[in-house]
Amino acid sequence: MIKKSFLSHSPIFQRMLKNTAYLFSATGISAALSLIQGIFIARLLGVNNYGILGTMMLFTGVVNNIASFRMDELVVKFVGHYTEIGDTKRAAAVFKIAALVEVASSFVAYALIWLLAPLGAQFFAKDSALSNWFIIYGVVVLFNLIFESSTGLMQIFDCFRRIAMLNLLQSIVTMVLILAAYLISIFVPSDVLFVQHSPMMIVVVVYMVSKLVGAVGLTGMALREAQQRWGKGWWLTSLSLLNGQWRELINFAVSTNLSATINLINKDSELLWVAYFRNPTETGYYKLALTLLNMVQMPVSPMANATYPELSREVANKRWKNVKKLLFEGSLVAGGYTLVASLGLLILGQPFIYYAYSAQYLPTYPALIILLAGVLIANTFYWRRPALLAFGLPEYLTKVSFWAAVVKTLGYFFFVPSWGYLGCAVLLSGYNIFTSLINTSKAVITLRRRETVVELARIS
Repeated sequence: MIKKSFLSHSPIFQRMLKNTAYLFSATGISAALSLIQGIFIARLLGVNNYGILGTMMLFTGVVNNIASFRMDELVVKFVGHYTEIGDTKRAAAVFKIAALVEVASSFVAYALIWLLAPLGAQFFAKDSALSNWFIIYGVVVLFNLIFESSTGLMQIFDCFRRIAMLNLLQSIVTMVLILAAYLISIFVPSDVLFVQHSPMMIVVVVYMVSKLVGAVGLTGMALREAQQRWGKGWWLTSLSLLNGQWRELINFAVSTNLSATINLINKDSELLWVAYFRNPTETGYYKLALTLLNMVQMPVSPMANATYPELSREVANKRWKNVKKLLFEGSLVAGGYTLVASLGLLILGQPFIYYAYSAQYLPTYPALIILLAGVLIANTFYWRRPALLAFGLPEYLTKVSFWAAVVKTLGYFFFVPSWGYLGCAVLLSGYNIFTSLINTSKAVITLRRRETVVELARIS
């Protein structure tokens, strides 16, 4: 009889892997569709407008993240905890307050986008006339009124398959619309239909439709799940049930918000720095590098989403051996995949860019190679953030992110004006390596200490 792989002996890992597979099955197809539609968009817009599009989308995301409290993480931790101990009323109350806070933050985010759009267009797109496009695309934050809370709830109840199917539907809608726009731009005379309008307008509208499909679909599924789990009147649950937990809830929300805000500087605002210090063309090069890098990161991202609920359950029950096994096996899978994918891009990346995107995008390749070094480490230890959150250490993540942000911000002013987008690539790769190793070390040390406490208690 052939001996089974050691991976098959871990039911927790197998459940996490199954949930990852649900997400990745759709994510893999979505990644392929995203790659194809990205090629059409890049060819349709050209390097300069491709950079402007990336700037506009990231500007909206950055402003939204400033107002966001990462409610998906709060929901997973607290709703998951109350669900685990059978306190369904408090679980419903936490989800209710999370959704209300997220609705308020979404309106705040759009108000900020409206106010800051002229500055965004002037300093990042280098064209103040584009401010209306920033305002129009910013409407997507209103589509996502309770998107984060809904995501967290669906993760708690292991609804990963439905999330995966929705992601796939969203990708298909985007692909069909982008392909139609591209074909029309080629075969229909420019004075017919909407082709006389700018390609930028067409792409922006397509992305907004795609975001609407995803947001409405996920919110609807989450509200239905809440009703099935807690009854039709769950939303009438009194928030007074959370008396005594407010401080913990607020501390967690503020810590994750600060961490997310700091990450805007560390890794979520890369294109804006290039756009500010250089020009839309270099922004286009760097946007493509990040897009191709996302092909390496995308299969690992679902693993983090699927791992967090599992870690939260095991930590809550102090099953430290299960935690150790889950972390080790997760690293083995994620690190092995990333190594193979990175080698593939190292060898085939340059000819792929040339034939798929055209020769004008070839300067993207050096930035891509630099970025791969950092993502290899970050993907291998993808579980560092979920682990520290499960251990109740969001403040530690914030501190590490803060000091990394200080160093990285200084680096932007020193390196990007002279090195351009390659300087940004060096800084992002260095950030990924440094913070991944620091946070991973803290998670491992914390796990060992808690395991030791349990052992001493058992012996005594």
